[in-house]
Amino acid sequence: MFNSFEPNKIFSLTSKAPKYVLFLFIIVLTIGLTEALFLSPEDYKQSDAVRIMYVHVPAAWIALGIFSSLALLSVGSFVFKNKNFALISKSLAPSGFIFNIIALVTGSIWGKPTWGTWWAWDARITSMLILALFYGMYLLAWRVYEDQDKVIKITSMIIILGVINVPIIKFSVDWWNTLHQPASINILSNTSIDVAMLIPLSIMTAAFTLFSLLIFLMKYNTELVKVKNKGLDRL
Repeated sequence: MFNSFEPNKIFSLTSKAPKYVLFLFIIVLTIGLTEALFLSPEDYKQSDAVRIMYVHVPAAWIALGIFSSLALLSVGSFVFKNKNFALISKSLAPSGFIFNIIALVTGSIWGKPTWGTWWAWDARITSMLILALFYGMYLLAWRVYEDQDKVIKITSMIIILGVINVPIIKFSVDWWNTLHQPASINILSNTSIDVAMLIPLSIMTAAFTLFSLLIFLMKYNTELVKVKNKGLDRL
């Protein structure tokens, strides 16, 4: 089943998708920004500074989600020996790295009025920085090594090693005394965040998800064209 991925057939489906995703992204982002900047309430402690949450939190979620997806794809690449998994991973990683950097930068901006400093070696901040380094090593490996089989093995090892950091990021606020507050949103228990803030947060998360999908499709289509130009009809 996993050996049936054919670049020509895949490209015929994915080449038309970006324009529709872009259209949806613009609509959802417009609604999300309106909710986040104008309709959501101020925080009683942080005032308007809390609005950066609507960028910071979704960016962190997506960076973690994409890295976790890369880990699954890397395992799949090892198990099923199908290069399309590596191609998908290679196309997903740039958006994950972008959102990781966005999360770090917005966290630093948010930290100044909240904690009184641009940066602190807090457990969650530090582990997010480590995640960005793993993303960077992964992307750099694709540029440094020309042998495809070798680079697939190296990048898969980087991701599988780096995914250990994901639960550390998630549970760092519970395991250590950090500047970050405990999770306000919990699927398995009561969510402490007010619904007036949860709605714009959810919409902005959807917008950023669409943007990451857009970046992925553009990169993936480029990679498929490269495969087609090499005269290959199967990965």
